[in-house]
Amino acid sequence: LCREKSEGCRNPKRRERHETGIGDCPDRDRCENRACSRERGFSHCFACEKDCRKGLLGKIKPWGFTLFARRWGVEELLDCLERNEKRGVVYHREGIWGDYDQFDDVEDLLRFIRTGERDKDLQEEKVNFHELR
Repeated sequence: LCREKSEGCRNPKRRERHETGIGDCPDRDRCENRACSRERGFSHCFACEKDCRKGLLGKIKPWGFTLFARRWGVEELLDCLERNEKRGVVYHREGIWGDYDQFDDVEDLLRFIRTGERDKDLQEEKVNFHELR
């Protein structure tokens, strides 16, 4: 679910890449999370039962997407991302920052992924966040 430098080693928005695990990340051979998954025999971090926060999982968006896939499955995650995109939710709005990056609480992020809707108070925070940038 990494997309900081590329389409990722496994791009969640392109099902064929998810299926094959083929991506274009220049760091995929050095990625701590990918290496860990492979060492443990998992295709993805979400397949592991540990609540690991190393590497990219120390950031809320990758951690939230991992938890979402673990709880509801990859197909549901892909369906939600596609539905949200059609509703105007943007994965990358400014550089690597987008609508999924506006959360401090992972449960709020999970709710947003599922619904594509934010609480009114969170909407105001988003406006203030963009004004500060």
